[in-house]
Amino acid sequence: MSVIKAAIVGGTGYTGVELLRLLSGHPQVEVTAITSRAEAGTPVAELFPSLRGHYDLKFTAPDVQQLAQCDVVFFATPHGVAQAQVPELVARGVRVIDLSADFRLQDIPAWEQWYGQQHACPELAAEAVYGLPEVNRAQIAGAQLIACPGCYPTAIQLGFIPLLEAGLIEPSGLIANAASGASGAGRQGKTDLLFAENNDSFRAYAASGHRHLPEIEQGLARAFGSEVELTFVPHLLPMVRGIHATLYATLKTTADAAGSQEALQQLFEQRYAAEPFVDVMPAGSHPQTRSVRGTNMCRIAVLRPQGRDKVVVLSVIDNLAKGASAQAVQNMNIMFGLNENQGLESPALLP
Repeated sequence: MSVIKAAIVGGTGYTGVELLRLLSGHPQVEVTAITSRAEAGTPVAELFPSLRGHYDLKFTAPDVQQLAQCDVVFFATPHGVAQAQVPELVARGVRVIDLSADFRLQDIPAWEQWYGQQHACPELAAEAVYGLPEVNRAQIAGAQLIACPGCYPTAIQLGFIPLLEAGLIEPSGLIANAASGASGAGRQGKTDLLFAENNDSFRAYAASGHRHLPEIEQGLARAFGSEVELTFVPHLLPMVRGIHATLYATLKTTADAAGSQEALQQLFEQRYAAEPFVDVMPAGSHPQTRSVRGTNMCRIAVLRPQGRDKVVVLSVIDNLAKGASAQAVQNMNIMFGLNENQGLESPALLP
């Protein structure tokens, strides 16, 4: 097929520059516009020297007329921003991949409660396809508007979904302890995110309620076929990128042999056997965040400690990649009928 013309709205944040990095090596995509009101007129390579030699573009102010000339528009903007421009782009037939939370929740009152603002286009939220390829690949292929999943929700859902689909665990009492690198908070100047404030320290935050919780419970309920109850506690790690999620669930008393360590390992291997970006590690493994740095991969291990009634799942992703920009590119590949791996084949960065 012909080259896909892409635009990025909000190109100065971490997810925006990660999109630029990934798309620079995509053989069938040309980024024709990248927007930023604050940096309009500034060359991309001046703001991001790592992209020298890859882009001659300058940042421009958002212009719907210009964006409408593209085949696909990525929104790498703060929550609430995409709602102003997405309706007109969708009306003009442009495909949109939104990396914010604007279209992830079907429950609009819940979205307004958690994000503290009125939703500008709830009718589009109802039409948007949730962009978790391991669950919604067929719907993504025909979608015009994709709500790209959050970083914590991606790692946590991929860990719990096989157990819920198989009906092996109790749907209440699920626990997710997840830790993220500082880039998960975005490219912003906040005292509590400074290196000097976080180095040699480890802390939880939003333990009383994090806005990713309803998104995670929505996805898990779809996998289970009924409501689930999750306790989610995020943590901040003194590193740049990566998420490690440790997940806990109680096996149903009816699980019997299906809940053995061997059977659980087989369940996960079979569920993700055809998934190019989910790697089920050998039994007894403990995946590390550095094994996925810069990639679209989610590495998972499943354990049943001491043979008791608890299942522990370890799930690691790069929050800026599989948790945001690389997953957005994966969605784009599916939408346009490309090889799903295209532009996403590079192995993790080490050290």
